[in-house]
Amino acid sequence: MFNATWRSRPARTAAVLAVAGFAALSLSGCGGDTGTAAAPEASASDLEAALEAGGELTYWTWTPSGEAQAEAFMKEYPNVDVTVVNAGTATDEYTKLQNAITAGSGAPDVAQIEYYALQQFALSDSLLDLAQFGLDDLEDTYTASTWGAVNLNGGLYGLPQDSGPMVLLYNQSIFDEYDLDVPATWDEYIAAGEKLHAADSSKYITNDAGDPGFAQPLIWQAGGRPYKTDGTKVTIDLQDEGSKLWADTWNQLLEPELLAPISTWTDDWWKGLGNGSIATIVTGAWMPGILEGSVPEGAGQWRVAPLPSYDGSPTTAENGGSAQSVIKQSKNPALAAAFLQWLNSSEESIDVFLESGGFPSTTAQLNADDFLNAAPEYFGGQEINKVLVEASQNVAEGWEYLPFQVYANSVFPDTVGQSYANFSDLNAGLQAWQENLVDYGNSQGFEVNK
Repeated sequence: MFNATWRSRPARTAAVLAVAGFAALSLSGCGGDTGTAAAPEASASDLEAALEAGGELTYWTWTPSGEAQAEAFMKEYPNVDVTVVNAGTATDEYTKLQNAITAGSGAPDVAQIEYYALQQFALSDSLLDLAQFGLDDLEDTYTASTWGAVNLNGGLYGLPQDSGPMVLLYNQSIFDEYDLDVPATWDEYIAAGEKLHAADSSKYITNDAGDPGFAQPLIWQAGGRPYKTDGTKVTIDLQDEGSKLWADTWNQLLEPELLAPISTWTDDWWKGLGNGSIATIVTGAWMPGILEGSVPEGAGQWRVAPLPSYDGSPTTAENGGSAQSVIKQSKNPALAAAFLQWLNSSEESIDVFLESGGFPSTTAQLNADDFLNAAPEYFGGQEINKVLVEASQNVAEGWEYLPFQVYANSVFPDTVGQSYANFSDLNAGLQAWQENLVDYGNSQGFEVNK
């Protein structure tokens, strides 16, 4: 599932206002009352008993397969009634969830939460630690990067749904027409961008109008680890070696205006992907299915390659992806945990998820022959999943998000975004972003860079 942090300017403005309470909510979990009750003593056996007893659950998700997965679950467990609610994507849902948690009522039993936002709810003590039900035994079920994303602060606060190891999608017909080689390094990628735009000024190697969901994974790939959290102590260094490496590299495309100044997911973007004016997409492994369904005129033209790296190694990062978590407010936590276990680890559920074009986080599906050998005609018969799965095995370790990452992403356009608007040094934008985040974190009670 794609990272839903891409949104219009009005939505970003609303996000700034909406997320102001997230940090306070987080800090309240370090000693205050968030309206959640302490979880009762539990064990793995409670899950089977809960399924047999049955009951009602509410599940918040924007996943296209959510309804079908719930129906399959209820067919297998007819004593359970699951109501699926689309409460909006990303920040829209998180705002409603925060309000329900603060009010002490109205929260779902299970909610979809993107990896970048998960820590905020975990730190606020709003999520159930699933280890109490023995679900930490599922570690080998998932890729290392997604398992790491749900293990926070010593607890297991969700189960991975999907993953987004970054890859390069490229238009083979454009590469052939302009005699471009598939780049293995970012230097080669920049050279291809220069060559393409020099030959035809209407064509760009890719687009980028400024997106935190795009920039941060590339900083991650570069070795940047700008965020560190220890309780309420937060360190932000958006000028660490990896952050500067990304900025200095991307400046070579931004400053000479070699990037199409088009926002991802807009009508102009889809048009550019269809007419060949945008030659590549730097994206997560969930994108091929979306591309195939949204740009039919690109059939047979697109291919998938490993993400270019800074040194030619296969190192990549994650772009997007979500977990599902049990909210502590649930009146039936054992049943909610049992549903969640089935949802994100059972073959029946994951098969439904794959039918909707999702890219799994489960190693069994990633290693299945029928998945690996799929050769979609849209991608010229290329066995693209082999490239995607290899990327999932090469995600760099050690990345952390901020405990107020939703807010951080919402103000990216007003800080780093100014570098994009002015075709100027991204390092200055990163520094402005850091200043904003330090001030915000301190105003919310965190100890940031002190």
